[in-house]
Amino acid sequence: MRLNTLRLRLLLALLLAAGAGAAVHRLWWLWPSHPWAGPGAALALLLLALWASAWLLAPLRRVVRSLEGAALSYRDGDFSVSIATGRNDELGELVRQHNALGHALRDQRQALVQRELLLDTVVQNTPVALVLTDPHQRVAYANLAARQLLGLGRSLEGSDFAATLAAGPAALQQAVEAGVDALFGVTIDGAEENFHLSQRAFRLQGRPHRLHLFRRMTRELSRQEVATWKRVIRVLSHELNNSLAPISSLAHSGAELARRGDTTRLPEVFATIGERARHLHGFLDGYARFAKLPAPRPEPVAWAPFLLGLAAQQPFRLLGEAPTELGCFDAAQIEQALINLLKNAHEAGGPADAVTLAVVASRNELRFEVGDGGPGMSEAVLSQALLPFYSTKRAGTGLGLALAREIAEAHGGRIALLNRAEGGLRVTLTVATTTPGAPGDHP
Repeated sequence: MRLNTLRLRLLLALLLAAGAGAAVHRLWWLWPSHPWAGPGAALALLLLALWASAWLLAPLRRVVRSLEGAALSYRDGDFSVSIATGRNDELGELVRQHNALGHALRDQRQALVQRELLLDTVVQNTPVALVLTDPHQRVAYANLAARQLLGLGRSLEGSDFAATLAAGPAALQQAVEAGVDALFGVTIDGAEENFHLSQRAFRLQGRPHRLHLFRRMTRELSRQEVATWKRVIRVLSHELNNSLAPISSLAHSGAELARRGDTTRLPEVFATIGERARHLHGFLDGYARFAKLPAPRPEPVAWAPFLLGLAAQQPFRLLGEAPTELGCFDAAQIEQALINLLKNAHEAGGPADAVTLAVVASRNELRFEVGDGGPGMSEAVLSQALLPFYSTKRAGTGLGLALAREIAEAHGGRIALLNRAEGGLRVTLTVATTTPGAPGDHP
């Protein structure tokens, strides 16, 4: 009878061991009367029991050795090992489950290899130059675009990234050393090219790495420049037509009134023409100021007269106390930026006494916070409010916030818009305490 179950084999091995033990014990008592027959029979019985046990457990040993070999192959990354079996017992089921596991691992390994191949193909052929550096600032990975940009087509893996940058354009090296996202321009083959640099730090296999992405922006910036100019032309054309059309109509009406000798209405006509002309002049003057913003000239600023002069042009309620130490910034430019922000706050639709200004000084920056009691801004408007020529007002030019942003960035700061939890909008304009252009400053 074929022994097809592991349980039956183990049971027979236990019974055989028990029977052999009983027989040896019986022969031990026969030893005094048969000095040689007793030990010889006991030894023969023990050898027979060992052989029978080994025969019964041989399949288990073979399966265990096969599984051990398969595990070693898996550890080495070889998932092609299968164990042949024709058994229908528990050992056969274990082998079949192992083979199914190996098949699943092979499929997963092949899928991973295919995905890695696809990812490598995409990364290698993307126009974005990609460089991955290890904790020792050596290049761990670089795609084709990075090789062309930094290595003249040569492989960069294993090279010192700092030395590679030192051999390239100075603007590129400075952008990477700054450690932040930035736009920079370099000359390639005699042509000026603009790049956007993104830098991110992360851990790979437990070790810190840094990813550098260099995206060529020349064509995109050119498209954006053309689109911006088109928008500027549309805005200028619309505003000029809105002013010149009534001026032309009023001039014709004035000439007709003069021809008829009706001079009583002429002052009204001329006053309206003057008003439209002043509006047009102010509109064009705003564009001129935005386009010709000079470099800031920081000087010590006393807070009391500065805030008093600002309140005379755009009233506000001061939150807290003004800083005790003198400020250091271009007073005319910061005043113009705050006037724009306060004007927007008054036009937000809330009560006039809800327009507030807070001035907070810290070791590294000055922070101006303008708040209003209006409805705030939607997410779509917040994302575009700082763009030039973007406005939600019918008569707006879209330059107020853009000009404030230019002034803030020229002072080494920034501007941010946030809807307040209690309602309304808070606009924060920061100014770096170390002014641009000072020794050791890196705006």
